[in-house]
Amino acid sequence: MFPTVSHFLNYLFGINVPLPFNTFGVFVALAFVAGYWAFTKELKRKEALGILHPTKKLITIGEPVTALELASNAFFGFIIGYKLIYALLNYKLFVSDAQTVLLSLKGNLLGGIALAALFTYWDYREKEKAKLPKPKTVEVTVHPYELMSNLIVWAAVWGFLGAKIFDNLEHWDSFIKDPIGGLLSFSGLTFYGGLICGGAAVLIIANRNGIKPLHMLDVGGPGMMLAYSVGRIGCHLSGDGDWGIPNLNPKPFTWLPDWLWAYTYPNNVAMEGNPMKDCIDKYCMELAHPVYPTPIYEVFLAFIIFLILWKIRKRIKLPGMMFGIYLMFNGLERFFIELIRVNSKYTVAGIPFTQAELISTLLFISGCLLVAYSIKNKEKLANY
Repeated sequence: MFPTVSHFLNYLFGINVPLPFNTFGVFVALAFVAGYWAFTKELKRKEALGILHPTKKLITIGEPVTALELASNAFFGFIIGYKLIYALLNYKLFVSDAQTVLLSLKGNLLGGIALAALFTYWDYREKEKAKLPKPKTVEVTVHPYELMSNLIVWAAVWGFLGAKIFDNLEHWDSFIKDPIGGLLSFSGLTFYGGLICGGAAVLIIANRNGIKPLHMLDVGGPGMMLAYSVGRIGCHLSGDGDWGIPNLNPKPFTWLPDWLWAYTYPNNVAMEGNPMKDCIDKYCMELAHPVYPTPIYEVFLAFIIFLILWKIRKRIKLPGMMFGIYLMFNGLERFFIELIRVNSKYTVAGIPFTQAELISTLLFISGCLLVAYSIKNKEKLANY
């Protein structure tokens, strides 16, 4: 396994480059890039078809810089400098434990002051260049795809918060023991929490900019499936604990690689299992028994679903139907993966189930209802 990018580079090229990037985080970033690409393509396509329309905005140009703008730039510059310079001066610590460096109160005061001054000066100079003797108001056209930068930021912020909240609810006993650690830790993220909270933020902002919810949902279906596939690569390569139940069964096919059938996740970033012999790295744990590598299964399944959605998207004309199909595929895929996946279980009325099983069932039912609604109201939705 490759808990950090440095481990991955060492495996590929035999070089040891100490980098403060964990593999899972890199693939989360790549997942957002993949989603950004798919969302943008769909927004442009739907605008070309006349389904979505650009909006007009009034903006004032040529205004002088305000005290609030200078103060906010100084604040962000200070935070960046305070942490960045400290991280560079304590690089070994930063590489070995980036989370502690970033989330602690430790930092470099001079670095913070220097970056605060630089950010403030830069903002002042840029505003001075654009300042007019008399500020004026102009009308600009904003195309739907131009909203993506703003949408992706809000999706990331609220998606992360939602993923943390749902994960802590799923592992409530661990959260109670260490609530601060549970909230601040970069590990432990639940996909459905991110989907629900991040998706809600995107819908609200899109609606404020003239994109109706059903159209935005349809745009997001394929992109979210692609992003999920990419993100799961990071789960598998880092060994973040999203693996399956023990699998001691013999391979059904001799040509099937061991890592695709049953895997022990050596050097996993979750640091679960037994100590590895002769390992002197930070990540020296390996599962006692091989398990189903469910993350890699989800990589393949999610990508296949993305290809299907991407293929049929031009044939679907009714608003809401594409997202309904996405929900059905998503719910089915995750429900069946849960049958061989390690997860916390709840019991209600004697019926055991996982959080993901419950949510995936609700998503599948919601998808069916949304498809039925689209078909039943096709005349009403024709001019939606």
